[in-house]
Amino acid sequence: MIAPRRLVLLGHPVSHSLSPAIQNAALRAAGLHVRYEAIDVTAHDLRAELSRLASQEAGGNITVPHKMLASECMGAHTSQALEVGAINTFGPDGSGQLVGHNTDVEGFDALARSVGAGGSGISVSIIGAGGGAAAVLSAIRRWRGARAEVFARNQKRAAALAMRFSDVASVAAAPAGEGVSGDLVVNATPVGLTDESLPIALDTILPHAIVLDLAYRPGETAWVRAARARGHVAADGITMLVEQAAAAFEWWFQMEPDRDEMWQAVRQSLPS
Repeated sequence: MIAPRRLVLLGHPVSHSLSPAIQNAALRAAGLHVRYEAIDVTAHDLRAELSRLASQEAGGNITVPHKMLASECMGAHTSQALEVGAINTFGPDGSGQLVGHNTDVEGFDALARSVGAGGSGISVSIIGAGGGAAAVLSAIRRWRGARAEVFARNQKRAAALAMRFSDVASVAAAPAGEGVSGDLVVNATPVGLTDESLPIALDTILPHAIVLDLAYRPGETAWVRAARARGHVAADGITMLVEQAAAAFEWWFQMEPDRDEMWQAVRQSLPS
């Protein structure tokens, strides 16, 4: 890996993302003359875009819905990316190819611990079976004695994910609408990212459950607001966003970013 000459965010859509503000704040603080920009790219054009970026010795991040597809376009992967089976970060290897990495694992671990949910022996219910859910399971695998159940509309996809993490995960025996038994309930789908939709009804979860949403919106997602109104400890994905961004910055440049500047960028871009 070499330090990237250019940084981008690839996704569809990306106009809502705070990643450019966060990373550009960190780049300025570090005195690095690199700019980070968002590029909206469809799945059809993703492979060609990544090929162009490889020729430019660029690095960046991948967001929904491309985290799994982008992994297939990498010339190499870190061990963490291979474990997750999806990437959210990539960088140039110095020989014209890209290396895929995943920092969502560190991001989710930081989010969970910020609400006291990263302890041993916890049971976790995960809504979704995509790249975000895989990163959650990779983090949970590091929590002593933790177990997870996976809920997803696509049962085949849920079963494949649970099999890959069979030491900690299983497919939920019944749909989420019939009840969710986790001490920690995680929305790892895009539901609620752009509107007021809820991934599952809150009356299906236990009264003491902690609720986390990997998505974030100005004023928090509807699911987090509704959960908190019902008395749950709840948080959206903003802490995860900042911490995965910090981990990506450190991976690209082999230096720790200024987190205070990154959080200041969040506060300016996403007022409460």
